[in-house]
Amino acid sequence: MRIAIASDHAAFALKTILAAWLTEQGHDVRDLGPDSDARVDYPDFGFKLAEAVASGEAERGIALCGSGIGISIAVNRHPSVRCALVSEPLSAALAREHNDANVVALGARLTGEDMAKACITAFLTTAFAGGRHQSRVEKLGASPLPLAKEPA
Repeated sequence: MRIAIASDHAAFALKTILAAWLTEQGHDVRDLGPDSDARVDYPDFGFKLAEAVASGEAERGIALCGSGIGISIAVNRHPSVRCALVSEPLSAALAREHNDANVVALGARLTGEDMAKACITAFLTTAFAGGRHQSRVEKLGASPLPLAKEPA
């Protein structure tokens, strides 16, 4: 699978570990930066990651920052990207199965290496269920989001 990965300075070490691990797993990994743990702004790397996934350069994305919150917000500003902040494998699997998430976000200060790998494994190996979830996912890409209709 073609996977793009990006972080901020707080998650640089975890990003480096995960990129090497994903490559060992046989994935084609595109590291979008940063190249060191020098201070950077997570929106810059979140936008790069969103563009890589939206353009098809990457099939999936992994976004990392200290908490995972900031970079997930940055990634989700792109209408073609659905980024889920997760902290354990079940939420990573459900993000794929129900929401067709194409990017997963993790907090390096909150999630250890082994848990991050477990979350990513669940994210990469779970398929989108489609069916009743499809129309909901389509609404997520609409701009602006359509309002829910009252039941008849």
